[in-house]
Amino acid sequence: MSRKTERIKVLSAGIFSFILMVGIARFAYTPLLPQMQQQAGLSISGGGWLAAINYMGYLAGAIFAAMIASVSLKYRLYQIGLVVAIVTTAMMGISENFWIWSLSRFFAGLSSAACFMFGSGLVLNWLIRNEYRPELGIHFSGVGLSIAFCAIAVELMKHTLGWSEQWLVLTALGMLIMVPAFVWMPAPDPNAAHTASGREMADQPPGSKFMTLFMLAYFCAGVGYVVTVTFIVAIVDQLPGLEGNGIWTFVVLGLSAAPAVILWDLVARRLGDLNALLLAFLMQVVSILIPVLTHSLAPMLLGTALFGASFLGIVSLVLTMAGRYYPTNPAQMMGKMTVSFGIGQIIAPAIAGVLAQQSGNYNSGLYLASATMVLGTVLILKLRVLERAGA
Repeated sequence: MSRKTERIKVLSAGIFSFILMVGIARFAYTPLLPQMQQQAGLSISGGGWLAAINYMGYLAGAIFAAMIASVSLKYRLYQIGLVVAIVTTAMMGISENFWIWSLSRFFAGLSSAACFMFGSGLVLNWLIRNEYRPELGIHFSGVGLSIAFCAIAVELMKHTLGWSEQWLVLTALGMLIMVPAFVWMPAPDPNAAHTASGREMADQPPGSKFMTLFMLAYFCAGVGYVVTVTFIVAIVDQLPGLEGNGIWTFVVLGLSAAPAVILWDLVARRLGDLNALLLAFLMQVVSILIPVLTHSLAPMLLGTALFGASFLGIVSLVLTMAGRYYPTNPAQMMGKMTVSFGIGQIIAPAIAGVLAQQSGNYNSGLYLASATMVLGTVLILKLRVLERAGA
């Protein structure tokens, strides 16, 4: 097999793993949420709690990933995560019990963590070992594609199938997607400490103060991301004159995210990682506030496009930086960073759901998310100062 063909297969395995373990297992919940509220009696606050439980599973998986050193074990857990994604998706369609849904969302979170931590780590390690640029833009385009895939699938099914049947159809589609995600992901070489040309792979960790601020900034990004990505369909569908258009905002979010992560690699190469992160944080602050400031569809779609382009750029840039600091075992720092991101994802949707239940809209949750992103922007500015000082 040629190196070019092998690279395409490895990157494709990563993209398919995102579509299954992050898209179907996690993001399908967002476009299906309004139907579950209408047809299955799921309350607004209950929807928020299910999202929070999903991120509890994601956080637990990230903590677990940060503790694992064996690359062979990571590979096996990645494969198990693919199967878990199928099972948890099916669980959503075969029951109307809130506790069954909660169990499904928790283990779906574990599966998503396996994708982000183990799948991304395997792809990044393979790229570095084979002396490709350690950029994950193409790999992380799978997140945006997974969002668009689920949104379009739900839109095509919702007029003929009920919410439970849609979960089961997504389960069947996931079983097909699992095949290339399983077969094409390369097994790691546990003894590989050098690249293909013999260059030694050495870790270059940042200072402790830098890491602390970096993790805090990523926590802010988790809060800023989760409110919009969880509730955007419901937010738009409840606005006068925009009923039924929420699903299209989710499609735009995914389609804008997919190519944007590749562009963020180019921006980072030209401006530097932290300058690119700063720009992405500022874009996300603006995008979160647009649903509060306007109720027209065109600016709503523009805001969603900005959000999709910025939130996934932040994730891709941060995890790529983790891989550059720790090329021999990128999943360990990825796990630590994702713990910070995951804590924000647990807290924010539960609070936003309760606030929305009380007020009848999601404005308070969006203000909370945007304010937290402003704090994160300040932290990125501090990181730039530390980087220039060599701390």
